[in-house]
Amino acid sequence: MDYKRILVTAALPYANGPVHIGHLAGCFLPSDIYVRYQRAQKRDVKFVCGSDEHGVPITIRAMKEGITPQQVVDKYHAIIKESFEQMGISFDIYSRTSNKTHHETAQSFFKKLYDDGVFEEKETEQYYDEEAKVFLADRYITGTCPVCGNENAYGDQCEKCGTSLSPEQLINPRSALSNAVPVKRVTKHWYFPLNKYEQWLNEWIVAGKKDEWKANVYGQCKSWIDSGLHPRAMTRDSNWGVPVPVEGAEGKVMYVWFDAPIGYISATKELTPMWSDYWQKEDTKLVHFIGKDNIVFHCIIFPAMLKAHGGYVLPDNVPANEFLNIEGDKVSTSRNWAVWVHEYIKDFPEQQDVLRYVLCANAPEAKDNDFTWKDFQDRTNNELVSVFGNFVNRAFVLMHKLCNGKVPKLHTDVMDEADNTLIAEIQKAKTAIETAIENYKFRDALYEVIDLARKGNKYMQDKEPWIVAKSLAETPDNQKLIDNCLHVCLQLTANLAILANPFLPFTAKKMCGMMKVVDRMLEWENVGKMNLLNVGYPLKAPELLFRKIEDDEIKAQVEKLHANLVKNTNEQKMQQNATNEATTLPEQKTEITIDDFAKIDLRAGTILHAEKVEKADKLLKLEIDLGYEKRTVLSGIAMHFTPEEIIGKRVTVVANLAPRKMRGIESKGMILMAQNEEGKLIFVSPLDAAMNGSEVK
Repeated sequence: MDYKRILVTAALPYANGPVHIGHLAGCFLPSDIYVRYQRAQKRDVKFVCGSDEHGVPITIRAMKEGITPQQVVDKYHAIIKESFEQMGISFDIYSRTSNKTHHETAQSFFKKLYDDGVFEEKETEQYYDEEAKVFLADRYITGTCPVCGNENAYGDQCEKCGTSLSPEQLINPRSALSNAVPVKRVTKHWYFPLNKYEQWLNEWIVAGKKDEWKANVYGQCKSWIDSGLHPRAMTRDSNWGVPVPVEGAEGKVMYVWFDAPIGYISATKELTPMWSDYWQKEDTKLVHFIGKDNIVFHCIIFPAMLKAHGGYVLPDNVPANEFLNIEGDKVSTSRNWAVWVHEYIKDFPEQQDVLRYVLCANAPEAKDNDFTWKDFQDRTNNELVSVFGNFVNRAFVLMHKLCNGKVPKLHTDVMDEADNTLIAEIQKAKTAIETAIENYKFRDALYEVIDLARKGNKYMQDKEPWIVAKSLAETPDNQKLIDNCLHVCLQLTANLAILANPFLPFTAKKMCGMMKVVDRMLEWENVGKMNLLNVGYPLKAPELLFRKIEDDEIKAQVEKLHANLVKNTNEQKMQQNATNEATTLPEQKTEITIDDFAKIDLRAGTILHAEKVEKADKLLKLEIDLGYEKRTVLSGIAMHFTPEEIIGKRVTVVANLAPRKMRGIESKGMILMAQNEEGKLIFVSPLDAAMNGSEVK
């Protein structure tokens, strides 16, 4: 089918941490290469992505850091967005799923399926925390792994041994929120009947995509379908996410894997008022770039959702990559075994294309691959520096030395087979690169680029213009041979800039600057032309495109990787010790009577002002509105909260506590506090509806 437009999506990264090189190699670099190539072809292409800001990992991170989920996503959205920009990942829009447009789009999509009677309502038993009074997602349940004995396994997976689990399999399960033992309670959710789309998926994928999709993608899809599909819950009990827009769904949000792929649609809506052309017209080619862990969601669940809704195009292809390991070990963000993109940029400034090159040349396109710092060094020094960079540099140096710094003329009367062969190789490389990119084989395409530079090096070495120049006094016509050699080499350099641009955009731009040409030269239709640089045109002095990576730099990176792992392991042990200490509950105090308790006057209040007490590290001076009066209360919470973050907090105050002077300030009362599982103080707050001054009983 001849497509009029192309819509490319890259998997939405979770905004609960920075991006690492595994993310880049998995989907972001391949998608960027593909899009840059399509743009060079002058095709109508849009490239959309954004931060996935809902789901349990976000709330888990917020709980660990003692901040709100919104603060978590705001922090990491900014870091991720900047990392992509610095690496040249050229999204047309990088959006986020916490914004208004996305919420409205996802709710409208859900409501359409609900109104059409697609969903099945079911009541099931799920784990519930009676102390926190919330239903618990699997990640909010921890316990001992039945396989390896790890005491901090999650309800869905043990991150120590990698075993997939269910909460029922954990030994001594407990809530990650309160450390209470969870109980089963009945809750209602809306299920998407995936089983009803099994036959359609079988026809669309198994029969229709076998020869089009990558073997790893097709194989995983076929395995899922052959095993039989089942209804999947598309809602969750939570207060963080897109609220479910139907009656009786209070306190429920959409399952993150329902709302996240709709983020592609909402991002396109933000990008252009013509968004429906890219989502609802049959002459659109939709391509999802993802990692292998997202295959089922993009190939089975999301297409079934689109089919159920109606009116949307389906993905033409989903070229998923496998995983990239680091130094022989699986990437683990929890162990800090990762090479973080924002740290790489700091350690190797202006070397973005070096990382892009290595990750593409070693991409896990068909199987898991391994990134090592030694391979990073070898590929940089032996391929980018010694082959590509060396060819371009020699061409410029010799032009300035032997041709007065100007593009020499091509003398057709002395052209030989070597000249014609190299010119023909440019066209052959163009065809091979086009075929490889169109079939999502980016490693093969990049190889053709570097191999063409390698052929240029051999051509120049065989021609030896520096040797020919030595006999110019005796044989002036030899200048024609020098001119021809360097003319061909310089035109090849211009062609290499175009061919390399999808992979090495910073390098291509730098080459355009050296050649004093505008970026428009990088359009794909110019590949193969031998007049890209005008005869007699003066070019700039050569600049090194790449620098060698030294042994001490590699040693430092390997040491840093292992040091981060050791540091993270020690921090985890300290956190676990703190958790163990915090969760060792104190003995119950001596019994009191109801009359004793009745003497305590508990009141609801609001903190109006807070400030640190001079020369008192632990004390904050609070001004609290009790409705009938304002009180000054000193509280030993300065190690847990800053004054700014507690202004406006609702608190429970012991209002009839005898006044006490501390640091020369009279404190009239006490606020109630408790400890969470990490030993951090938390407020024992009255209900938001309680008036200031009302009794807490």
